[in-house]
Amino acid sequence: MQRAIQAIGSHGSLLKSAVLRHISAPKPAMLPAVYSRFMSVSSAQIEESGFETATVADILKSKGKSADGSWLWCTTDDTVYDAVKSMTQHNVGALVVVKPGQDKVIAGIVTERDYLRKIIVQGRSSKSTKVGDIMTEENKLITVKPGTRVLQAMQLMTEKRIRHIPVIEDGTGMVGMVSIGDIVRAVVSEHREELNRLNAYIQGGY
Repeated sequence: MQRAIQAIGSHGSLLKSAVLRHISAPKPAMLPAVYSRFMSVSSAQIEESGFETATVADILKSKGKSADGSWLWCTTDDTVYDAVKSMTQHNVGALVVVKPGQDKVIAGIVTERDYLRKIIVQGRSSKSTKVGDIMTEENKLITVKPGTRVLQAMQLMTEKRIRHIPVIEDGTGMVGMVSIGDIVRAVVSEHREELNRLNAYIQGGY
């Protein structure tokens, strides 16, 4: 997965640059047709509309406020068993942890990895252990903002080897969470759309 993510980030730009160089330098015999058809469209304009502009906020918007994984949480007093049960029911790998009675104050995050490493491997009981005992605490969390570029978020998650990252907005607090799966789907989707735009550009679709 890590190699695939890195390949998307590195080769995607190379592929796009190569195609853009190709279409921005047409053969002499094609010049009249190319410039008469595409006079108002430049490769720079296509570059500007590419996936580099996509942000984490775009991912949250596509998931929707009620979408599973966008805003799922538990409290520090919940049992690990209940937290894992909630993850299973909603098909997610992590939950935001908040303080009891303060659903906007993030206390940390609990993941499947925490469950495996701190409960299963250590032989502890998930029904008697509180989420607050195994979660990654708020002061150790790696977070992003809604305006963070998708590629920046992907690079951060790859470098830190994390699969889920909370989205924090200044003055508002927690607004959602994205997974590495969300990031990869967004990048792949943007690549596909950009290749379609480039193909339409070449074929005269603009």
